[in-house]
Order: sequence, then C-alpha cells, then structure tokens
Amino acid sequence: MPGLDPSIVEHFLPLDTEKLPPKRQQLRRQRASFLLRIKEEVVKQINVGFLEVCNYSEWVANIVPVEKKDGRVRVCVDYRDLNKASPKDNFPLPHIDVLVDNTARHAQFFFMDGFSGYNQIRMAEKDKLKTTFTTMWGTFCYRIMPFGLKNAGAIYQRAMVTLFHDMMHKEVEVYVDDMIAKSKEGEDHI
Repeated sequence: MPGLDPSIVEHFLPLDTEKLPPKRQQLRRQRASFLLRIKEEVVKQINVGFLEVCNYSEWVANIVPVEKKDGRVRVCVDYRDLNKASPKDNFPLPHIDVLVDNTARHAQFFFMDGFSGYNQIRMAEKDKLKTTFTTMWGTFCYRIMPFGLKNAGAIYQRAMVTLFHDMMHKEVEVYVDDMIAKSKEGEDHI
C-alpha cells in the first residue's frame, strides 16, 4: 500500500480507558436501498487496501451512510465514543488569515488540494482494531487514518509541516490538505 513512511507520520490512538471504557455499538438497521451500495463501498475500500477484516475488537462503531448527489453512498463511521476517549492533540493548525497575508504580495500562486491525503497516513498497528466498524457483512478496521477521528486534522498538519518545513512561508503555505505554491516573480514559479 503506498503512503507516507511511518517514520514520518503514523496515527496513534492514545485512549483514556480508565474514564471511558471501550464501547461496542450494536449494528443499526439500514434502509434496504442502501445495503448493496454500502457493501459496494466497503468492498472498494478493501480492494484498495484501506480496510481489513477484524474480529474481537473492544471498540466497534456503526456506519452512517450518506447519499451523495450522484446516487453513490459515502460510508461514514460513528466514532463519537472513540473520540470521547481520545485526548486532544495540541499540534496547532495555522491561522488562515496569516496564510492569506503571507501570499498577498506574490505575482503567481497555485492552489493545490491534497486529495486522498488522509489515505496516505497509516494507522499504528496496535491501534487499527480501535477503528473497527460493523456492517451487515462483518466487522472491518482501517489500515489508514480514517475521516472522523478527533485528531486527524492535527496529525495531517504535523505530517505536512514535517514534509515542507524548509519551504513553508517561503514558497509554500500549508493548511491541513490545502497548499499554496507561490512566487514573487512569474518566471520563478516553475
């Protein structure tokens, strides 16, 4: 599976299970019109290496299917219980107004979106089982950092700072998965 080297960034889930013990959510009923589309989405994520089958997990979340405009279904996971037990990562996100100000006097700039960037960050091996969710076809856990986890934005920002630290505030501005490449003169922009 491609992605960022775990020596650069890996997502850990340090949980306070003393105050909040693990929770196993019971399987919710889903509309019949969603069932096959949910299965299709789960199979797609297994095929690309994002998910694996998990058994005997202490943390089990439900899925929340959300229908997109094009008829496909986005499978979201209800990580509220897991997020309550997670301490907040205090890695700071930049102030967006500072990033805009830092770009203001540049001749050219490109906006880039780190599409599927979250999928480049692996879950720590010991914490994969904590991301388990249940469907009608079994229980699965994420091999990569899923959306919906409390500290996902801070982890992603930390990875971007690690990768672009020598370029930030000079040629590049980074806000989580949005980046701006900038140059004072047009001919320097290549």
